[in-house]
Amino acid sequence: MTYFVYILECADNSFYTGVTSNVSHRFMEHQDGKHPNSYTYKRRPVKLKFHCEFTSPEIAIKFEKKIKKWSRSKKVALINGEFDELKNLSKKGFL
Repeated sequence: MTYFVYILECADNSFYTGVTSNVSHRFMEHQDGKHPNSYTYKRRPVKLKFHCEFTSPEIAIKFEKKIKKWSRSKKVALINGEFDELKNLSKKGFL
């Protein structure tokens, strides 16, 4: 089975990170407002900005939790495929 970690950009420009086994179905649930108590419900419409695939649910969940702790600039670098920047953005007090 395949698992996906995904990042949505919400209408208020915030990011939502999640994990699922069916990224297109889960995206439509967010977009359609299937879960009224969810973070994205009042922040629609949403855009799928990033997703990556895993074969292990444990690794996918671990990566999702890691991304949720990242700064906005680090998430933007990941979304834009600027992988070389990720390490620099991890350093505290960079400038």
